[in-house]
Amino acid sequence: MLQAGGAPLLKDFWYLALPDSGRSLKPGKMLAAKVMGEPLVFCRRQDGEVFVLRDICPHRGIPLSYGTFDGTELHCSYHGWRFDGAGQCTLIPSLVEEQKLDLSKVCTKAFPAREIQGNVWVKFADDPTEGPGVPEPPVLPDVGEGGPGALVSQAFPCSMDHAAFGLMDPTHAAFVHTSWWWKKGATTLRRKEKHFEPAPYGWRMKRHALPSEHRVYKLLGEGVTTEITYALPGVRIEHVRGSKHAVVNLTAITPVSETETVVHNMLYWTMGWLNPFSPLIRKLADIFLTQDRVVVVRQQEGLAYDPALILVDDADKQAKWFNRVKKEWVRARDQGRAFENPVKEETLRWRS
Repeated sequence: MLQAGGAPLLKDFWYLALPDSGRSLKPGKMLAAKVMGEPLVFCRRQDGEVFVLRDICPHRGIPLSYGTFDGTELHCSYHGWRFDGAGQCTLIPSLVEEQKLDLSKVCTKAFPAREIQGNVWVKFADDPTEGPGVPEPPVLPDVGEGGPGALVSQAFPCSMDHAAFGLMDPTHAAFVHTSWWWKKGATTLRRKEKHFEPAPYGWRMKRHALPSEHRVYKLLGEGVTTEITYALPGVRIEHVRGSKHAVVNLTAITPVSETETVVHNMLYWTMGWLNPFSPLIRKLADIFLTQDRVVVVRQQEGLAYDPALILVDDADKQAKWFNRVKKEWVRARDQGRAFENPVKEETLRWRS
C-alpha cells in the first residue's frame, strides 16, 4: 500500500535547478526561480561562472532579483546594498564614515552550484560542507560537455514522489501516450521481461539490445543497445548506444514545493546533422510530456481524498524500490552511517 500524499523533500542532494543554462543565462545576466521551497537568484559572471543566492535581501526582505547585476555583484533595488557571489554584503550606501558596521556579518545564503553539460545543479543541505557520500550531479556518457539538443520543461501540480512514480511506470504508455505517431491505443499488450540491478542510490535496467528492424535505431549504427538508470532524488537517464552514435535522455524532477514539481526532459545526441531538427524533436517531446501531465492533473482529483494506493508486482515494483531507497537514505543520514542500497538484482515481467 502507498499513501497518496508525497513524502517530505530530501535534502543533501543536488537538484537540477536551471536547465539549458547556456542559452537561458547569458554572461552579466540573472534569473529568479523557486526550487525546494527556496527563492533563488542565478547569476552568471562576465567570466562565465554561475553563482546562486537566496533571493532575499537581509535588510528589508525584498527579492534581490528586482535589482541589478553588474556582472560581478548584485545591487538591491531598495537601498542599493551590494552582494558578491558568496552572498557577502560588500557595500551599504547609507553608511557614513563614522558608522562602523562589520559587513562580514551581513550576508544572504549562497548555494553550492555546478554547471554540467548545460545545466545548473544546486545542492540543498543544512550544512553544505558536510555529507561525504552525497551523490554527485550526473555526468552523461558519450555526449561531451555541450548542452542538450532539445529540452522540454513542464510544471506538474503534484508531489515529487508522484512525478517520480510516473517516470518509472512501465505500463502506462499504451493508455496515455496514444499519439498517431507513437501508439494508437492499447490494442495489443506484449509480455516484457527486463533485468534490473542496483545502481548508486537507485537501480538500473541492464543494458539490452533494441529491435534491429526499427529504422530509427539504424541511424546509430549496428548493435544498438540501451540501459536506463534511476537514482535519487529523481533522475532518470536512458543511454542508447550503437556502433556509430549515441543518444542520451535525461529526465530530472525538480521540486518547487511539496505540492509543485517541474519535470525537465532533455535529449543529447552525437549526430550533428540532427541539430536542425531540434525544434521538431522538442515539439514531439512536449506532446509526450503533456500527455503525462494531463494524467497527473486528473489524478489529483482522486488523491485529494488521500486514498490508500495499491501497488502490484511486477509492474509497480520500481515505485516500491523508490520508496525503499528513499527511506533507507533518510535512515542512514539520521543514524550517521553509510547508505545500504535495498535493491537487489531481479528480473521483472509485465505486459505493456
